[in-house]
Amino acid sequence: FLQDHDVRQSEFQQLPYHRIFIMLLLELNAPEHVLETINFQTLTAFCNTFHILRPTKAPGFVYAWLELISHRIFIARMLAHTPQQKGWPMYAQLLIDLFKYLAPFLRNVELTKPMQILYKGTLRVLLVLLHDFPEFLCDYHYGFCDVIPPNCIQLRNLILSAFPRNMRLPDPFTPNLKVDMLSEINIAPRILTNFTGVMPPQFKKDLDSYLKTRSPVTFLSDLRSNLQVSNEPGNRYNLQLINALVLYVGTQAIAHIHNKGSTPSMSTITHSAHMDIFQNLAVDLDTEGRYLFLNAIANQLRYPNSHTHYFSCTMLYLFAEANTEAIQEQITRVLLERLIVNRPHPWGLLITFIELIKNPAFKFWNHEFVHCAPEIEKLFQSVAQCCMGQKQAQQVMEGTGAS
Repeated sequence: FLQDHDVRQSEFQQLPYHRIFIMLLLELNAPEHVLETINFQTLTAFCNTFHILRPTKAPGFVYAWLELISHRIFIARMLAHTPQQKGWPMYAQLLIDLFKYLAPFLRNVELTKPMQILYKGTLRVLLVLLHDFPEFLCDYHYGFCDVIPPNCIQLRNLILSAFPRNMRLPDPFTPNLKVDMLSEINIAPRILTNFTGVMPPQFKKDLDSYLKTRSPVTFLSDLRSNLQVSNEPGNRYNLQLINALVLYVGTQAIAHIHNKGSTPSMSTITHSAHMDIFQNLAVDLDTEGRYLFLNAIANQLRYPNSHTHYFSCTMLYLFAEANTEAIQEQITRVLLERLIVNRPHPWGLLITFIELIKNPAFKFWNHEFVHCAPEIEKLFQSVAQCCMGQKQAQQVMEGTGAS
């Protein structure tokens, strides 16, 4: 197959191979006792084959490949029928293969017609997963967001909007919603990606030491250079390391607060080594680095759980404590750009933004960037009305001196 693909290149015909794989898939997954007993081994063989033929290795096969991995029988076998969720990590790997192939094209924004078709196909697969297997997206959200470029907002929102089917989401637009009183808010979500694996051993050792004892004292001052990998604009930072650092420090902070018999809130997350790291990153990083850092926080604003609650408080605290309006403007941008795309919008994102624009403590409507241009002001007003209803939005904007 790969030899044929490499020799023929643009003349490669994917249809015959697609037909062969479909016939094998249907034949070997027929409801027969003999086949059922070896079904896991059969699926493993298919996954290994599809991984070897992934789009980065065989771009001429990409349409057929996407059709194969999104075939209803294959998805159902991988995610529903295989016991103990043994098919989940293998299927997650195939989706990561797809995102890795799409990433350089999506970063470029201007998609050619063939890539637009592939992107739309990917969105459809994610919509199927969001509807039928939301728990799968919940458990692997970190690994997926790690390989999706920062500018792919709708793609990421689809993944981050997933929530377990046995949960009823409280309406984020409920007046005076007490998030910290929700029963689910102290339960940690399951993350099935080994996110600390990307941390260099010495960096991880220094990080753990700093979180426990605030030493070595140079840890904070060296942090930016540890995250930076080049001087090329757009590729200056190790995105995977930033994502891992944010989630690891956050999970350690939650454990630290729980050990003290408390729960995360705007008052309990402060004055700790964990918050020192986050505040240092907010102040010390340049615009590009800070954008990636704030995106890493926003990627944890999902359904009601302890991570969503902690990172929502953290985002609001960084806004309140920012020493320049540039930081506050960038926090607003990261939240807003995820809200102005088509639905779905993650629950945690909505409650964070509503709290930011509604709570007078943040003085949101007094900031210059809200009124810097008429079209920007209109945008904020329309988002506020969508989030809170026209009457309440008007009261909030007028009550804090907004024009």
